[in-house]
Amino acid sequence: MAYKPNGKSQLKNVEAGNLALIDFTNFVVVIQKVTFECRCDCFSNTTAIQSPEMKSPLCESSFPLGAMRISFACGTRWICVALLCLFSAATTRAQLILSGNENKVDLNTGAIRVIPATAPDSVSILDFSTFPPKMQTVDNVPNTVVGPPSNIAITPDGSLALVADSIKVDPTNMSAWIPNSEIHVLDLEAKPPRVIATVLAGKQPSGMSITHDGKFALVANRAEGSVTLLRISGKNVSAVETVKVCLPGESPSDVAISPDDKLALVSAQKGGYLSVLRLADGHVEFTGQKISAYGQPYRCVITPDGELGLTAGSGYGNGVDADAITVVDLRAKPIQAIQHITIGSTPESIELSPDGKLLVATVMNGSNLAPTNSLHTAQGGLEILARRGKTFEKIKTIPVGAIPEGVAFTADGHYLVVQCHPSRELWIFQVKGERVTDTGQRIKMPGMPSSLRASPAIAR
Repeated sequence: MAYKPNGKSQLKNVEAGNLALIDFTNFVVVIQKVTFECRCDCFSNTTAIQSPEMKSPLCESSFPLGAMRISFACGTRWICVALLCLFSAATTRAQLILSGNENKVDLNTGAIRVIPATAPDSVSILDFSTFPPKMQTVDNVPNTVVGPPSNIAITPDGSLALVADSIKVDPTNMSAWIPNSEIHVLDLEAKPPRVIATVLAGKQPSGMSITHDGKFALVANRAEGSVTLLRISGKNVSAVETVKVCLPGESPSDVAISPDDKLALVSAQKGGYLSVLRLADGHVEFTGQKISAYGQPYRCVITPDGELGLTAGSGYGNGVDADAITVVDLRAKPIQAIQHITIGSTPESIELSPDGKLLVATVMNGSNLAPTNSLHTAQGGLEILARRGKTFEKIKTIPVGAIPEGVAFTADGHYLVVQCHPSRELWIFQVKGERVTDTGQRIKMPGMPSSLRASPAIAR
């Protein structure tokens, strides 16, 4: 925003929104929360103004939290205001969450069991720019629950999704599965969205992440002890190289990439550690460093400020014993694990809110055990943790459906989605600060939801 006392003002910077020129003497306007800079004779220098409330003692401007009531008493006549959502915007911001839905593997018996498929695997695309979200489904996109729920990744511009096709039914034994090696490229801009290519990675490609510049992706190959680097150029995706990060039996499961795209962590599930990788000049290399982690580390993430790495691991997995999240200090020299945070039993996935202030984890809490097991439960759990400096504090546990798989925040951080596998549905939660509440909204899926990923907000 820039306003113009005595005919002297300049527009310094507008971060987002439309511009409106308003003639006023005693002026009051209400707009949504927005961040901008203003320069005028009332200020000694350029001032960034945002909610919560900030005041100028000279021109008596006030900017309260939430919708901002802006008033001026300095004889100003003209104001050029950056308006966000006050008038009809030229574009909307799509907030996509993708759910991979499988129909060939069942978990209800307490074990991984291949079943006759009643429908093809699919990917459902949910757009949370409206609520309830709009959904469309792309059929015949093979994916699986075997592996972490991060076997889907979305490019930063929202144009493509990569879907790891980790396993396939053994043609010689229809009740068993064998590793596959395919990554499906899903064009999210096509109408309707469709698979446009398939790329080969290593054996059993599973958890993956895309670099923040959108140029590369890393995928962990669980049956090969390796990570494959993929190059993304427009709608073209190609394999660049595959590097060993652990023994095949140590089952590398997931990959997290630092905000500067220079470092990556790979969870070696059966090895009980994280491998540290270096990214540079379009190549990836294993540094040789291994970071000890609690239990069997599975899903891993890195905070938006690049300070902490996080992974959740299971112990024996009897449905009663508490498990833990390992906190890794990425700025320490050397990089090192600094804490274990106790959570419920058998964590499946973890995710950070877009601002990094919340960490959530889905835990089985016995719901994945066989129905005949005396420790079997009907519900899993959603653990809510809040950032406290170099650690997170557990603040709440929310019951969810049985065998919760993936979990993801919308791009604006206002909603949280949890997959419940046997009931074939998504549970939707509302997020306000550190408060997470169940909206009661349930979305039925065309298969057993097995993987989940969110994109940044994308202009449409």
